[in-house]
Amino acid sequence: MEIVTARLALRRPVRSDIDAIFAIHSDPDCCRHNPSDLLASRADAEDLFAKWDQHWRRHGFGYWVVRHPEQSGTTLGFCGLKIVRFRDREVLNLFYRFDPSVWGDGLGTEAATAVVGWAGEHLADWPILARVRPGNVASQRVALRAGLSRREELDEPGEDGPDWMYTLRWPSTSDLR
Repeated sequence: MEIVTARLALRRPVRSDIDAIFAIHSDPDCCRHNPSDLLASRADAEDLFAKWDQHWRRHGFGYWVVRHPEQSGTTLGFCGLKIVRFRDREVLNLFYRFDPSVWGDGLGTEAATAVVGWAGEHLADWPILARVRPGNVASQRVALRAGLSRREELDEPGEDGPDWMYTLRWPSTSDLR
């Protein structure tokens, strides 16, 4: 399964992507707002790939590898959806992480918008949630531009600090109680 945009091609990760997974997830700049995601070894990247691959096998979707279509060897980052539990319900967690060399080019927004669009076609009944740190203004912009809305009433402590919640297709607050 592949998603293609004006500038990007998103495809399912394969074992040969482990080095790219490690390169991006071992970069302290990439994980500045989520230090618990920082990988220490290639073995950690292999474990992360295995989790991603298991999600794909179980659900038929997950995190995609993001590349330029004409440069198939260069991984720009990762973007996708995974099923998580939030407030006693299963939701789609929107994830995006890119190499710092492409920050500011709008590629995160383009990829996240494509993934949210794909979910609208294939998983239209599922709410989407993006957890963003208060200090990560760029990530907040990506979530908003991808069609999510800020939901302060859903904020909660996260693994690395407070999580600000951005959602799409979220039920009213009274439905979550």
